[in-house]
Amino acid sequence: MAKFRSFMLLCLCALMAFPALRAEHLMIIAVNDTHSQIDPASDGKGGVARRRAIYDQLRATNPNTVLIHAGDAVQGTLFFSLYRGEVEYALMDTLGYDMIILGNHEFDNGMEELANHYRNVDAVKVSSNYDFSATPLNGLFQPYWIKAVGDKRVAFFGINVNPTGLIADMNCKNLGYRYAPGVADATARYLKQIQGVDYAVMVSHIGYSSYEPTEPNDSLIIAQSHDIDMVISSHSHTTITPGGGRDRVANADGKMIPIGQNGKSGKLVATYDLDLETGDIVYNHIPVDQTWDEAASRYTAMNNWLDKYRQGVDSIMNNPVATSARFMKNSSPALQNWVSDAAMDIIKELSGIKQIDGAIMNKGGIRTDMPEGTVTEGVIGSMFPFDNRFVVLEVPGNELIESLKLMCGRGGDAVSKELKATYNSKGELTSATISGKKIDPKKNYIIATIDYLANGGDYMVPLTRCKRLFVDTQKYGNHILSYVKQLEAKGKKIDAKNEVRIKRK
Repeated sequence: MAKFRSFMLLCLCALMAFPALRAEHLMIIAVNDTHSQIDPASDGKGGVARRRAIYDQLRATNPNTVLIHAGDAVQGTLFFSLYRGEVEYALMDTLGYDMIILGNHEFDNGMEELANHYRNVDAVKVSSNYDFSATPLNGLFQPYWIKAVGDKRVAFFGINVNPTGLIADMNCKNLGYRYAPGVADATARYLKQIQGVDYAVMVSHIGYSSYEPTEPNDSLIIAQSHDIDMVISSHSHTTITPGGGRDRVANADGKMIPIGQNGKSGKLVATYDLDLETGDIVYNHIPVDQTWDEAASRYTAMNNWLDKYRQGVDSIMNNPVATSARFMKNSSPALQNWVSDAAMDIIKELSGIKQIDGAIMNKGGIRTDMPEGTVTEGVIGSMFPFDNRFVVLEVPGNELIESLKLMCGRGGDAVSKELKATYNSKGELTSATISGKKIDPKKNYIIATIDYLANGGDYMVPLTRCKRLFVDTQKYGNHILSYVKQLEAKGKKIDAKNEVRIKRK
């Protein structure tokens, strides 16, 4: 008996010494809304080589990893404006993404171009609520992807945004959409009950919160779900701070479900350490900053390849064209006001219509900040990268009021100085004036805008019912570039007051 006890003691000590007995973990690495930020942004954060260094270090120290991009890998810098995705999609496999989903901006150059890029990307492409059968993307996507780690199976499925009101009709023709909340929980339930997976992870591009109040969001989906175990969120550019209170949402059973998102431009990398035995998830952020520069510099082949594209970008980025009196953040009322007032001046000249009552632009179309001091051609090009045209509409007063109701519902938008509106705590329009007079529902007004909004983009359906008096043929960003050059020639600076024109009262 004594010999047996000694033998068992030796076995126990040996077992305790083996780290292999530690429960299996899956390290999920995720980014979202990187928006063509190939090099560090103006604040010194981000950069694709730095992100690669982070990915490689995490993979080197974690035997079980999954690397995910949650959509909007493109649009936002000159790398996309000049090269139409050639850079971003080529880097997908260089960076080693295991799985990607679509953002709305992946559609910006149409599905034919997107399909041509995606055919050369090895990463698994996932969407659970889009039907691609009548589009050029048919056959490139699957509804879910399962990762096996030991005897555990983790399923990932993709939920995409409603294209109506967000993606130009011509860029998503014949794309089928199924309502996100219904598909999400049904997919998670199917994966668990039929496919027998242990965990169901939703990778979403509909947003932590809704831009348009009538559209669903990730928080709503979690609240109505029974079977989703974790959500990797994107689209709303929300920075969900680990441990900050918003990184857990109660599901339909009262269980707190982890959710994470990393803002935009690839300035943060998220990690989700999933304990496959207990289901516990530890969520963290890794800043993409200068501390990674030494490691990033070692990717000689990748950086040399990028230098070919950087030359074209730099030739535009470094070309001074105007002067700004102050720094204006892209989300600030000041820059929205300047853009809307500039649109009024430009469109009057372009269209020959001198009596224009006001301008409606979209704050989401202003993609970068306005710096103080020298403004380069690259800043203007990055600020207005979209292929939209200026339009003049004859807008019945009732439709103008409906348009302002929509803008109030999302907390305001960009309008020229002639337009003013107020709304209450529920986002309901309480007053609307144009040139100081109450908008008359029975009167027609001449309104300047862009074709994206005139076609119903940003959910501006009332504008689709209006008569078009003028449609330009050039990208509106080209006209804004010419406009700021004229300001510079006249010795004038880019400037605007930081007044809120659509405000809550």
